[in-house]
Amino acid sequence: MKSGGSEVMERVGVLVVAYGSREAAMIDALSRSERYSVEIYVADRHQNPFNVEKAKEHIVIHDLNVEKICEFTKKHRKDIDFGIVGPEGPIIEGVRDIIEKEMHIPMICPTKEYAIEKSKVMQRRLFEEVIPEVNPRFKVFDPAEYSSVVDVKNDLWKWLDDLNNQVVIKPDTVSTGKGVGVWGDHFKDRKELYEHFLSNYTHGPVIVEEKIEGEESSFQAFCDGKHLVPLPETRDNKRAFEDDQGPNTGGMGSYKDVGNYLPFMTQKEWETEVNIANRLFERLKDHGSNPGLRGIPFYLAFMHTGRGVKILENNSRPGDPEIQNLLPLLKDDFVDLCLRIVDGTLDRVHFENQASVVIYKVPPTYGGKMKEFSGDCRVDLSEVYRLSKNNEEQMRVYPGALESRAGEIYALTSRAVCVVGIDENLESARETSLKGIDAIKGGSLWFRRDIAAKQHIEKSIQHMKRLRH
Repeated sequence: MKSGGSEVMERVGVLVVAYGSREAAMIDALSRSERYSVEIYVADRHQNPFNVEKAKEHIVIHDLNVEKICEFTKKHRKDIDFGIVGPEGPIIEGVRDIIEKEMHIPMICPTKEYAIEKSKVMQRRLFEEVIPEVNPRFKVFDPAEYSSVVDVKNDLWKWLDDLNNQVVIKPDTVSTGKGVGVWGDHFKDRKELYEHFLSNYTHGPVIVEEKIEGEESSFQAFCDGKHLVPLPETRDNKRAFEDDQGPNTGGMGSYKDVGNYLPFMTQKEWETEVNIANRLFERLKDHGSNPGLRGIPFYLAFMHTGRGVKILENNSRPGDPEIQNLLPLLKDDFVDLCLRIVDGTLDRVHFENQASVVIYKVPPTYGGKMKEFSGDCRVDLSEVYRLSKNNEEQMRVYPGALESRAGEIYALTSRAVCVVGIDENLESARETSLKGIDAIKGGSLWFRRDIAAKQHIEKSIQHMKRLRH
């Protein structure tokens, strides 16, 4: 509607439960709405400088305790139209169930029942039921089923014989990729493997599954309970060090190519992934609609092999860093998209046909680079913000584990800040991201310079050619 020659925008209040850079990207997408006047209420893990600046009201809840999140939401219930949750912890603990039941505010995230990332055992058994042909061979070792450590070790040794030691060990519960151990990478013999196994087994069930050789990709899809809308494919780089060496991390960076799939993938492989996600969706949706799946219920990690696509795991929330590749490329107004998810009318999502590269800068102790660090943790973002302001369509800066204190910014212990580079091809997008990363000063922060590097991508392409033939 018009008033005095200017357009009056409809006010929308949004609750955001935040953890790091992923949620900064969401808040950025919400605040860039051209159709709505957006007021953002942030329940955050720390005093993220970006989120504080954008929020109508910001609260720090260090452990993201669901009860405290609900108290904050209740305080602003009259001003909040919907909520969106990024981190898995509150989703698994049922934050949506409580807020919708007690405050009648629609939430964009799966309900507790459909947060299937809470159990890797449950996932594997679901995959075995619905899509067995893409499920690697696996065996569950549950402490409740063994009377002694000797018995479990004997069974483990037999299973290792069957798989010629080529295995991956995963804890049942959420570990953000950091509790996973891979033969040949994290352990070189059975003694090391057994130590890793026991470090997880003492806390609960462990899956030991066959190690799959190939190239990994990340598939995400928005869901309104009735429709599943696939998003363009991304590639995460979990290993701490260049050339995919070192321990797994939450993700050191990621890339998205022009179009829907990655350079080492084929159109058929992309279509296979969409089909797999749809089969899972139909199984969980049951008949007609299932609002419990609202949000991003399927963030699937796939491995592309010489025997076709294999499924590694599923997460019930947006990827970090993968969603940062996508939100800046949205053609749709993100607020309008969220409202369509809530209404059950989301049948398509439009993206700019561009490439994007996300690179993280992380603190000295992250990924095991250093054991201890007692230096200056202050970080200066002034130069990178100047660059991004001058290149608004090509660069985004999303603080993660950074904290405002008395007018200065300090790096915490996790991934500190990421820069998204956007352009017509991957090489140019990477150059933009690196330019931004180099402009971030202080904190002794470091990064992987090979994210989306031409030689790194070519290595993946050649690897897949060998596997297919």
